[in-house]
Amino acid sequence: MKDLFEKIYRDKGPLGKWASQAEGYFVFPKLEGEISNRMKFQGKEVITWSINDYLGLANHPEVRKVDAEAAAQYGSAYPMGARMMSGHTDLHEKLQNELAAFVKKEAAYLLNFGYQGMVSTIDALVSKDDIIVYDVDAHACIIDGVRLHMGKRFTYKHNDVESLEKNLERASKMAEQTGGGILVISEGVFGMRGEQGRLKEIVALKKKFNFRLFVDDAHGFGTLGATGAGAGEGQGVQDDIDVYFATFAKSLASTGAFIAGDKEIIDYLKYNLRSQMFAKSLQMQLVVGALKRLDMLKTMPELKAKLWENVNALQSGLKARGFDIGTTQSCVTPVYLKGSIPEAMALVKDLRENYGIFCSIVVYPVIPKGMILLRLIPTATHTLEDVNETLAAFEGIRDRLENGTYKRLSAAVMAAMGE
Repeated sequence: MKDLFEKIYRDKGPLGKWASQAEGYFVFPKLEGEISNRMKFQGKEVITWSINDYLGLANHPEVRKVDAEAAAQYGSAYPMGARMMSGHTDLHEKLQNELAAFVKKEAAYLLNFGYQGMVSTIDALVSKDDIIVYDVDAHACIIDGVRLHMGKRFTYKHNDVESLEKNLERASKMAEQTGGGILVISEGVFGMRGEQGRLKEIVALKKKFNFRLFVDDAHGFGTLGATGAGAGEGQGVQDDIDVYFATFAKSLASTGAFIAGDKEIIDYLKYNLRSQMFAKSLQMQLVVGALKRLDMLKTMPELKAKLWENVNALQSGLKARGFDIGTTQSCVTPVYLKGSIPEAMALVKDLRENYGIFCSIVVYPVIPKGMILLRLIPTATHTLEDVNETLAAFEGIRDRLENGTYKRLSAAVMAAMGE
């Protein structure tokens, strides 16, 4: 019999094998200072493009004041216990009601964490007789939720409506045999590439197939639509989303999440979501803080306007300089380059040390081998000066990547890995 840990000692995984070279710098980096457009990294000021603080609320003085007052009034423990037992309050209900009204749904229910809540919601919505059809590029929380499903599931090609239709045909035949139903899952905005889910086209398929639609709108909530109610509002199909999900970790710059939909569906979920039934209630200071943030989202449209001023300046500037930013339709700004993992390490180190630009780096296995993705997240706190400095920096690193500078610099990394 093998030692359970033998595989761990033998194979650290596609990312883990780089830990000795990458940890503390490329992965698990430590940004310091107040959350803003410019922070400190290893003692140096950098323009920060890796914080999902879309509306700039994380360090807003009004938000910090309310957060501090709530912490002083309630501490970090209240209320104690799960919602069903002893952790339910009027303010939890108030936040739920305001969130539901904002995203134009009958009811909403708070979740402690987005990832945990997504996994648990999928688990609660389906039984073994049901079939799940979901986008192949769905976020890890969706994939993990689907893994809990004991019935059949199909993936469709990313944002490919024809592929979705073919899989709905397969799912419909299977549902007729099992006596179950069909759940389609998409994202409002795919957080790595920035593309919006094709919600309008998916909804149109309801005329032909009998399914329910669940949308993860983590990156769309607060950034898309006339009021900021998300991708569904922006595409004119919010009413046709059966279960709407969003997190507080992006536009609201906090911790927590919520689901929204018809009251009867939300009532069912709040009695069957294991992650909420058997977990401590969302702390009051977070609830009070979320109420303040939601109010600012509703009453301060200038925050979203400034965000999009920065988004448009950054994305148009990159495209004008010949950079490939894919087909993003959101604030998420990916820049695609060609290179190896060691080249990517050399490039990012140059970008941070010599240009003062901090953005996230994504490599294989998240994207195909030979590709480097630099992911930038504009926020309302960025300035046009930040944008211009970044555009100049990207021109510099592209030149060095293309003339082989990073390939030469990465030789030491490859030698250390024995490759």
